[in-house]
Amino acid sequence: MKYNIIRNEKYDFLGQSYSSSYPNLHKYPATMLPQIGSAILKELNISKGTLLDPYCGSGSSFTSALECGITQMYGFDINPLAILISKVKFTKIPLKILLQTKVNLRDEIYEFVKDETNLNKLAKPNITNIDFWFSKEVIQNLNIIKHFIYQIHDENLQRFFLIPFSETVRECSFTRNSEFKLYKMKPDDILNFNPDVFGIYFKRLNDTLSIYSRFYYPKLSDNVKVDVQYSKFQPTKDEFDIVLTSPPYGDSRTTVAYGQFSTLSNEWTGIDYARKIDGMLMGGIKSKYLLSKGLISDSIAAIYKEDNNRALEVSSFYNDLAASIVKVAQTVKIGGKIIYIVGNRIVKNVQLPTDQFIAEKFEENGFKHLITYERALSSKAMPSKNSPSNKTGITVNTMLFEYIVVCEKTTDIINK
Repeated sequence: MKYNIIRNEKYDFLGQSYSSSYPNLHKYPATMLPQIGSAILKELNISKGTLLDPYCGSGSSFTSALECGITQMYGFDINPLAILISKVKFTKIPLKILLQTKVNLRDEIYEFVKDETNLNKLAKPNITNIDFWFSKEVIQNLNIIKHFIYQIHDENLQRFFLIPFSETVRECSFTRNSEFKLYKMKPDDILNFNPDVFGIYFKRLNDTLSIYSRFYYPKLSDNVKVDVQYSKFQPTKDEFDIVLTSPPYGDSRTTVAYGQFSTLSNEWTGIDYARKIDGMLMGGIKSKYLLSKGLISDSIAAIYKEDNNRALEVSSFYNDLAASIVKVAQTVKIGGKIIYIVGNRIVKNVQLPTDQFIAEKFEENGFKHLITYERALSSKAMPSKNSPSNKTGITVNTMLFEYIVVCEKTTDIINK
């Protein structure tokens, strides 16, 4: 059975970006436009209830929900940087305290660096290949900023000041900042690269304070609860009224490299397994068997004819996504709705019908498919082309459209 798709230009939001409504506090790959979530929630007349995002990333779904009046939200992710961003965006901290902490931090750092003997007092951070990615001076100055941020005892405050620190780590490294993956600058560019670490940090801090105070703080009334947890989602029965999410479009290694993008930031903030995160995400461990049932099976069989290994990798992602859908389905109340915003990626010139797969799996687990909208994908920050044949110069568009899949729970009978 093929599920009907309706082309809906209302959801294109042409010319709009994330920052059109809610600028993010920190760059993050493949973030969902909050405008999409808000629009579909309003169309479905959803303005209350408890919302779940099982792969919350930097928290776009919570922004959408707040815009519609929803105040109880829960999110899960296994990338520590994603959790850091989400927690900071949706934790209310008095602005006076933030401004005073900024003044104190600045004064402490500048007093410290006045005495050159202080510079040798801090232990060198444990970062993989640190001298490959950072100059000696950058390491020293980042280490000073980090030291004083970790002197802030209030955990919420400390997290807030780590956001611009994370941005500074990436901006002052030898990575190509236009890439999500870890690619080093060309040698000639490195010779001319001498970033002002302290200047960049406090500029980023001022930007973070400005965005937070204008766009997030005013929405965080006392009755708003956004509970974000660093873990894989584990189900609890009949807990949620709405699921709004944009899951990964494929495994991180070949689609959007969430782990690679976050590696340096995560390592500088003490995450010792930062380089293993992509392998922990959906599709991170290659399957031994082809997925051979359901609407996706023909596409996987077509990939298998071209490349056995890639077919197994793709199978792994969809097996993990299916297992996650079973867990999510268990947690939704009867009459509750799921909204999944997904893209249909192309592998080996074969387009994978992820929207159909999601509708099918939810219908197998007690839901009825209501609608799937197709929208033009014009502003999501992710690769627009790839090389499916791995032949130099031969590329194809990876995705031109995104799909908004809506299903409603009708029964508690769950597929085992």
